[in-house]
Amino acid sequence: MTSSSNPWTDPAARRAHLDREARLRSLPDVDRDLVRLGEMPDLDRWIEQIRATGGCAAPVYLAGHSTTLDSTTGEVLGHYSTITEPGGRLAVRCRNRRATRCAPCSREYSGDTFHLVRAGLAGGKGVPDTVRTHPRLFVTLTAPSFGAVHRSGDCHPVRRGRCAHGRRRGCGMAHADVADVIGQPLCADCYDYPGHVLWNATAPALWKAFRDNLYHHIAARVGVGRSAVRTLVRVSAAKVAEYQKRGAVHFHAVIRLDGPDGPGTPPPEWATTELLLDTVRSAASVVALVPPDSAAYGDARLRFGTQLDAHPLTDGDGGWITDESVAAYVAKYTSKSVETAGAVDRRIDSLAEIQALRVTPHVRALIATAWRLGGLPELEHLRLRAWAHMLGYRGHCLTKTRAYSTTYGQLRADRAEHTRAAAGTRELFADWDNGTVTETAWRFVGAGHTPAEALIAAGVAEDLAVNREMARAAAEGFQGG
Repeated sequence: MTSSSNPWTDPAARRAHLDREARLRSLPDVDRDLVRLGEMPDLDRWIEQIRATGGCAAPVYLAGHSTTLDSTTGEVLGHYSTITEPGGRLAVRCRNRRATRCAPCSREYSGDTFHLVRAGLAGGKGVPDTVRTHPRLFVTLTAPSFGAVHRSGDCHPVRRGRCAHGRRRGCGMAHADVADVIGQPLCADCYDYPGHVLWNATAPALWKAFRDNLYHHIAARVGVGRSAVRTLVRVSAAKVAEYQKRGAVHFHAVIRLDGPDGPGTPPPEWATTELLLDTVRSAASVVALVPPDSAAYGDARLRFGTQLDAHPLTDGDGGWITDESVAAYVAKYTSKSVETAGAVDRRIDSLAEIQALRVTPHVRALIATAWRLGGLPELEHLRLRAWAHMLGYRGHCLTKTRAYSTTYGQLRADRAEHTRAAAGTRELFADWDNGTVTETAWRFVGAGHTPAEALIAAGVAEDLAVNREMARAAAEGFQGG
């Protein structure tokens, strides 16, 4: 900059500079941030990064380098550093599965779930396609009743008399599927809030007990010992958790019978779909856990609800339940969370915060109950206060047995490898063969967007979504033609 244009030595330039700063300060935050972005010399490269994240709503920024060396000679075969990137950092996906937090990343997570579940049903991703011939079920396990709640359609015909709190024993109205009242208790004072919260908290343990019990029931049916049955057959499964409107968790699961060495071996001849169907029903109906030692719950056992759906999946049967539909159904729920019950998806720090939440009285009571129970020493191991926003549930959204199919990590690695190969940059990030070694050093330097960056990222995500829809429509039109 010459002295004639330096705002610190030229009065006219200084006035112009101050006028510009004053105009910028008068602009709304978003507009001022847009001006900042427009003046970035490497704006195009930053937009490329955001496009690479799919328009992630809350990207993580990393700084560092990756160097690929010949392990014998030490020759540098490839090197990448964020020094040349905008701000000296690289944006990567947040990988949040919740659509309420990041729609682009939740879509990718759901897509990975679809392929993970489908591979366990139809093969692929390292799973032999012979799994199609194995006994397979799609099962829904529900929570028990903790008190009458409003439901869609004809809601609880009114009966004579009233409850102990003076409220009618029924509703008598017809509710639409989207009515706000669905899932709310007919009498909040009668509702078993401690039982509800503690059931959510122990539901993962109940699922594990069910799988173990399933082996026992199979052993009893075929007349072998409980230990011997595990050397003859393997139960492979994947399950996803869903919140009902009332705030109780239930599980959708795919259950498959394999040979003792996993999906690559056929199950014994006696391991039929009918046997699996009968033993799933019997095992689920009797499995029970002793509740935590607390006067807040009482002497009742923790059990699954009486409503259990189990549908066989038979290869090529032409039925309405297909491998793709089941995989899509399970994948849909991985992008959802407790917000489907009207709760919040962020942790709560105090009782005062619970009182300020914009939620229904039923959800507020569940969260407050989890907070209160979390203060009891005998329930400390359940960490109910940390998971009060999840209504007590602290399990993973989706879990699977080791042999069911591939893993999320492998799917992400395969996608990254495909992307690097397509971009011609594979050598910068991964070993080419056993004769190379990759040295990396990365550190966290930031997360999230400024107001203007968030607008641009949302536009990128919308453009990519439109492109996907156009490509899908074109593919369907081509197939139809």
